[in-house]
Amino acid sequence: MNKQASKVLLSVAAPTVAVGFALLLSSAVLLLIGESPVAAYGAMFRFAARVDSAISIVNRSVPLYLSALAVAFGFKMGLFNIGVEGQYRLAALVAAWVGGVVTGLPAPLHVALIIFTAMAVGAGWAGIAGTLKVTRGVHEVISTIMLNFIGTGLGAYLLAAYFREPPAPGDLVIKTPDIPPSGQLPSLNPVLEALGVDVPGGSDLQSFLILAVLAGIVFYLLIWRTRFGYDLRVSGVSATAAAASGVNPKKMILTTMLLSGATAGLVGMPMLLGFFHRYTIDFPIMLGFTGIAVALLGRNHPVGIAFAALLFGFLDRASQILDFEAIPKEIVTIVQGIIILSVVVAYEVTHRIIQKRQAEEVAAELEGATETEEVAG
Repeated sequence: MNKQASKVLLSVAAPTVAVGFALLLSSAVLLLIGESPVAAYGAMFRFAARVDSAISIVNRSVPLYLSALAVAFGFKMGLFNIGVEGQYRLAALVAAWVGGVVTGLPAPLHVALIIFTAMAVGAGWAGIAGTLKVTRGVHEVISTIMLNFIGTGLGAYLLAAYFREPPAPGDLVIKTPDIPPSGQLPSLNPVLEALGVDVPGGSDLQSFLILAVLAGIVFYLLIWRTRFGYDLRVSGVSATAAAASGVNPKKMILTTMLLSGATAGLVGMPMLLGFFHRYTIDFPIMLGFTGIAVALLGRNHPVGIAFAALLFGFLDRASQILDFEAIPKEIVTIVQGIIILSVVVAYEVTHRIIQKRQAEEVAAELEGATETEEVAG
């Protein structure tokens, strides 16, 4: 087995072992409370196999995928952007307000305006943390955590004081103006129906899925097929080596945070453009924090992240059937927590194995070079 194949095998083995261990441990928990793991998992898989559940799983996975991509930008350079939560919520609020008050634009331009507004707000909010790091040395973990709280408070203030739609009599919901049809994205149900899929009523496959796939492709090309991506990855491995090769570390940090924040701004767009069409106090939360787990499980690669996002989407959707089976759905939370802990341990073990093999290879090369010199001498 060559070096590349061995490295790929180790990379795939880590999340696989983590998921398997999580299932085994959660099975033990189910047995302890007198429930059958076979019955629980069987009910979850049967429920997830329905067409409406499959659509729901994909819809739930798309925001998690985008959130994980935003986190992965930072991880690739050794930065820990915990602020995706605040970045996407503030971006969704401002974009929803802009999309609701701007009228008269044709559909493609209106949608583009909303998306670019969200990306700009997300990038700007993340840029604060990047600026603090390069100018004052403030660690991004501290600044992004604080900015999450500030962003939540700022968003609540803006929604209540400036962005709120004048309430109708008896309407107690605090919300932005509705985005008109020109700013909404259609569902992909016609495509499914053309493929012969019988879509149940009330289920809509959100078309932001296509943009999420494009985002993953752009992420891959940027990180692995450009000089900028190479410099970013080298900076993550060794900032000193990157600086010695001519990379400006401060510029790279700021650029990476801006890209991470811009991607974070997209997290709320699938729900905003495909479902809610406005921002309310009930807008989905915690997607930024879950994205960290998805990025870790997917090893910061767009393909791995896609599988991880689908797994978390499956767990989120399939857990709904457990209540009807008289099984505590909190078991899914246990599974998710164990997966996160297991994947961290598995990656550390994998990292040490790779480091050990690299050290052995270097030692073998040095020994071979020494023997060659002795023979020549």
